[in-house]
Amino acid sequence: MKVGHFPPPKQRGLIVHGAVLAALTAAALYGFITLASADVGPSFLISLLISLFSFVPIPFFVYRAYSLWKADYYIDRDSLAIHWGLRIEDIPLNDIEWIRPADDLTTPLALPALPLPGGLLGVRRHPDLGAVEFIAADAKKLLLVATAKRIFIISPADPAALVQTFARATEMGSLAPVEAKSVYPSFVVSQAWESGLARYLWLSALFLNIGLFIWASLIIPFTPFVALGPQFIGSELESVPSSQLIIFPIVSLLLTVAGWIAGLYFYRWERERALSFIVWGSSTLSSLLFLLSVLFIVTTPV
Repeated sequence: MKVGHFPPPKQRGLIVHGAVLAALTAAALYGFITLASADVGPSFLISLLISLFSFVPIPFFVYRAYSLWKADYYIDRDSLAIHWGLRIEDIPLNDIEWIRPADDLTTPLALPALPLPGGLLGVRRHPDLGAVEFIAADAKKLLLVATAKRIFIISPADPAALVQTFARATEMGSLAPVEAKSVYPSFVVSQAWESGLARYLWLSALFLNIGLFIWASLIIPFTPFVALGPQFIGSELESVPSSQLIIFPIVSLLLTVAGWIAGLYFYRWERERALSFIVWGSSTLSSLLFLLSVLFIVTTPV
């Protein structure tokens, strides 16, 4: 039974991450919209770069926002558990040497890279403590959790209450010995990679998207116009600048990345792994359909 749980402060971090995601999404949509109507040339290249550079960080910030939303610190009579998205650290209480506020340090802590509110994550070196790992949300509520191997930096909303609960749990003693447990997001990726079917689906989707990008890039400079858009029986084919073909590989890539992340989410649980393969298979199939769509479009006379 849990003695207590002490989630980090989340509101400010979720607002900041939401604002960043809204700005990136707006920029990506602007790039896609202008890309669809731009002719081959500088404006086309600028729109393409805006689209790509705006979209690439979106999955990163989505994961950080999801991790903060699910983040929590638990203490029972046996261990202190840190949950942060796919990152899990379960520390036996017997392994904890001390817990104290970061304000007690004579040399202040250097915050990790990209220290946004709600996402103080990463490993830094401290001149007195050595390597310290941040799994925290608020720089004003930092607690140091020292073990023999590493010092963790956490940020419960009520640091004093967590320290008091730790002291009481230590006094009561452990009910049963537990083993230390560390789970990193990369563990899920490496575990899925061991599956031959997962590797096949991932690589198939990757090569299909690379091929689609290369093919569209080769077609656009040499084919001024293509038939793209809804066509009706008996009506003349509507032609548009071939630069709009770049929409196909971009949308295909977006769906593939979203499907890959969603599949990893389901792969964490044995009973739901079949859903992972369904999602990854659907992503591969959608990439193939985009490739066939471009083939159909370029072979249609205008």
